[in-house]
Amino acid sequence: MWQFDYPWVFLLLPLAWLAYRVLGVYQESRSALRVPFFAAMSRAVGKQPGAASTSGGRGQLLLNVLVWALLVAACARPVLVERPIQREQPIRDMMLAIDISQSMSATDYTNAEGQRTDRLTAVKSVVRDFIARRKDDRIGLIVFGTGAYPQAPLTLDHASLLMLLDEVGIGMAGPNTALGDAIGLTIKAMANAQAPEKVLILLTDGNDTGSAITPDHAARLARANRIVVHTIGIGDPKATGDAKVDLATLQSIARTTGGQFFRADDRQALEQVYATLDRLTPHKVKTFSHQPKRDLFFWPLGAALALLLAGQLLALLRARVVGRQPKTVEPRA
Repeated sequence: MWQFDYPWVFLLLPLAWLAYRVLGVYQESRSALRVPFFAAMSRAVGKQPGAASTSGGRGQLLLNVLVWALLVAACARPVLVERPIQREQPIRDMMLAIDISQSMSATDYTNAEGQRTDRLTAVKSVVRDFIARRKDDRIGLIVFGTGAYPQAPLTLDHASLLMLLDEVGIGMAGPNTALGDAIGLTIKAMANAQAPEKVLILLTDGNDTGSAITPDHAARLARANRIVVHTIGIGDPKATGDAKVDLATLQSIARTTGGQFFRADDRQALEQVYATLDRLTPHKVKTFSHQPKRDLFFWPLGAALALLLAGQLLALLRARVVGRQPKTVEPRA
């Protein structure tokens, strides 16, 4: 589709007609020699004196009108509007923090086939499906045990994210649980994120043991950085030591940051948790649309120049043809 960006320029079309009607005829004065025998001299060379033409006739008038209309059309800036270009931009950054301490090796979960499997394998299976449904979010991965480590930065390349998730193994970050450090590392990883929504999904099966920053303090820092933390507890609250999950701390973290706390005792409950999280954080994508324009002003401008050139060439050709006609000399009496 094409259009004129400045259609008001066409109001200038009558300007040429007004100039033609108002302005006087252009006359040029030249020096000349006045002789009393001009009539006899003109008869001798076979030419008759005539009056100067004030216009080039109808053809010249039509040419001028067309050239003026084309120049006005070029000034109105004709453009070709191409199809809009749409670009989607995520408005949510989501970090997954997964506990990979030694207690995640407990085989109290079942896989899709009903076979017994360890907790980390069940978690990875459910998280993989969750990532597949979040195509429009930037997702990162943090693993924590005795320490917290970034496994994958915030990215839209979910294929690479899934590969890094598959490489996660039990105990590779140490046997203990640094819950507060995982939240602190998330705050650092999202410090420069420009997304208006920042979400942390924290999954653990133990209590905090020896973090550099306490979970409660980390939760307050997360709230100050506008990070919502959803916590998932999958451990046994009746266990002792590192294997005992501190449900009260997880509930406090979620409540402080405006998130929700979930309890997942088996794989089905874990799947339900992530389905609920999928509803809590629905897909939101900003779409930017831009319609590129291609200038077409050179077409009417080029046509105007071509018409002027053609008019000049025709005038030159006509003058040469007239100049080559045989001259007639009147016989003397």
